[in-house]
Amino acid sequence: MTIAVIGGGAWGTALATLKSRDGETVRLYARDTATVEAINRGHENPRYLPGIALPATLEATADLRHAVADARLVLLVVPAQTLRAICVALRGVLPAGVPLVLCAKGIEQASGLFASDVASAELPGHPVAVLSGPSFAADVARGLPTAVTLASTDASLADALARDLSAAAFRIYAGTDVLGVEAGGALKNVLAIASGAAAGLGLGASAGAALVTRGFVELRRLGEALGARPETLMGLSGLGDLVLTCSGTQSRNFAYGAALGRGDDLSGLKLAEGVPSAAVAARLAGERGIEAPIIESVAALLAGRQAPREVVEALLARPLRREFD
Repeated sequence: MTIAVIGGGAWGTALATLKSRDGETVRLYARDTATVEAINRGHENPRYLPGIALPATLEATADLRHAVADARLVLLVVPAQTLRAICVALRGVLPAGVPLVLCAKGIEQASGLFASDVASAELPGHPVAVLSGPSFAADVARGLPTAVTLASTDASLADALARDLSAAAFRIYAGTDVLGVEAGGALKNVLAIASGAAAGLGLGASAGAALVTRGFVELRRLGEALGARPETLMGLSGLGDLVLTCSGTQSRNFAYGAALGRGDDLSGLKLAEGVPSAAVAARLAGERGIEAPIIESVAALLAGRQAPREVVEALLARPLRREFD
């Protein structure tokens, strides 16, 4: 039986490569036929992971039914905004009871739901887990040491999947706080756009550190209001992922924010999950009475209601207060 990886982008390809090198039979589904051909013939994904050799045993396919035909486990590595459509397409072709591991980070813009809620609604009867943490796809594909978190409400399933998906340089910590893992992964993307914008404006490392620190306060406030456990948000899928995502342009969200700060043309940039998530995160904070000025500023910036310099000025003009009030 196989592991099916749905999504032929950088992260999907990296995870498929990881398990294929580990001796598993892996099928990688991608909609782009050119990507499928490049992986099967040239053993490379030049669009998303250029220069990284992929295992010759890794099979790519553009046929969704074939990808999951005999799967014992399915990794869903598609953007939050397309997850529902993929789940609908999997109805009737997915073997009964196969566990789903959700590997993308974000909030569905139309509904405000996290990925686990979307998958559970569209594919009932399939156990759901989420995988998240500080990880760049290129690092994982190259076999560099990485540690992440996998959570399921079923503790025994989380333990089993963590053992199953771990590899020599890919360490997975199991947990049961699904919402906490998802909240950390989605909200840190929004905050990374803020950090990138500060870098693009040339505000310096001190401003960057302040944004990460104060941004994490907002992540904790909102995450806990949504039901996440504080210790989860302090862990790999919260603080750990925030630190990595705000570390430089290898992060798509940071790169997007940096382009915003510089005033660059954004049309050619790769997908940044924080863009659709920002408005939803700001709305969730408002509905729960959570003070989240950085998240709100990113939403205003992306909506064109404020310019980058105006956002900085507004944040600096906020009333002085005690740090931990």
